[in-house]
Amino acid sequence: MSKKHVVFIGFMLFSLFFGAGNLIFPPIVGLESGSQFTPAIIGFLITGVLLPFFAVLAVALTDGGIVAMGSRVHKVFGIIFAILVYLSIGALFGIPRAANVAYELGFQQVLHANGQVALLVFSIVFFGITYYITLNPSKIVDRVGQILTPILLITLAILFVRAFMILNNPPLQATEKYTASPFTAGFLEGYFTMDAIAALAFGIVVINALKGKGATTNKQLIKGTISAGVVAAAGLAIVYVSLGWIGVVIPKTETFENGAQILTLASHLLFASTGSLLFGVIVILACLTTCVGLISACASFFHEIYPKLGYKSYATVFTLLGFSVATFGLDAILSFAVPLLVFIYPIAIVLIILSIAQRFLPESKTMFRLSVLLTTIYSVYEVLSSLGLKMEMFTKLIGFVPFFENGLGWFVPAVVAAIVGFVVDRASGPTSEATLTHEH
Repeated sequence: MSKKHVVFIGFMLFSLFFGAGNLIFPPIVGLESGSQFTPAIIGFLITGVLLPFFAVLAVALTDGGIVAMGSRVHKVFGIIFAILVYLSIGALFGIPRAANVAYELGFQQVLHANGQVALLVFSIVFFGITYYITLNPSKIVDRVGQILTPILLITLAILFVRAFMILNNPPLQATEKYTASPFTAGFLEGYFTMDAIAALAFGIVVINALKGKGATTNKQLIKGTISAGVVAAAGLAIVYVSLGWIGVVIPKTETFENGAQILTLASHLLFASTGSLLFGVIVILACLTTCVGLISACASFFHEIYPKLGYKSYATVFTLLGFSVATFGLDAILSFAVPLLVFIYPIAIVLIILSIAQRFLPESKTMFRLSVLLTTIYSVYEVLSSLGLKMEMFTKLIGFVPFFENGLGWFVPAVVAAIVGFVVDRASGPTSEATLTHEH
């Protein structure tokens, strides 16, 4: 396996992560943080880049991937959690969301088409191209890593270089949340990109790509994953900082509700009539590569746990499901999927961190079980809250912990539970049951 192959796999991983959500979050961070941009973007990079990198690494370090990670809690939990992750970021949310964003921020920007018929026609073409690229997983690195990602990077580079040459407006005064705590506010914005969940799915795509390029041993797979992850993380960090900076220096002649409006104006200012075309190409490419990765990851995973159906059959199923859900429109997709993601995300973060820690610690199932149990309680609360249910007694019972108001109430209990669980297992000595062996 050559270094060139690892670099292209890194490019592929960058493209899989870099969907439209990643495109529109950083500019609004830059606009709202203003003079506090530096600490805000550092916080954003920790949860928007570092945590997804850890997630891909955790999958590579764990023999059996996401199922094995969850099975440290319980075998049934491992399977159910993995299925929920793949369905939520796949057919139920990630795939149709990316297609709809490509339509609203890409296709409509270029052709100004609107209506259900336009969405249907666009979806047919978009999913047709996605399906063609996904159909042969051994070609994904070549088609995405060597062709689509360089085009995406070149297009972004044109935008960034032009912006650095022309835009120089003074930053706004930071908004209230960025004035009070810019690092924490940026951290939370990166948290809501949901890339850590996607990374759990993309891990299997990276492993398969490395195997396809000649990696045969666990050592080669881990080393290749780390190297590809560094390439992807470096690319994401550069792009996020550049996008955030555009939000800082954009002319403040109008009110912006989201990052898409900032980038649309920037494209018009920098490239006049061709600005819409440039921005549309960036959005469509970003969404297309993300959909390719999600469909491939879902097809690979379900083929692995139920191999009676082939990879191509699963790819067909997830393409058709994604297409069907996409026709409902973005608002319907978000209202349906957000409660599911709110439930999954904290549990995913805990499993990622503990799986990496477990690599360097004596085996401890209680550490996983207690930490995930408490995290699940807080996740259930957040789901019920997102559905508009009032739970005053429940709030009083669990709402005393730090960061509760920010939706991060699970964090401190999860850390404490992990420490307690580990100490309990060390104090009780080696268990008689067959424990999970260290990976590799």
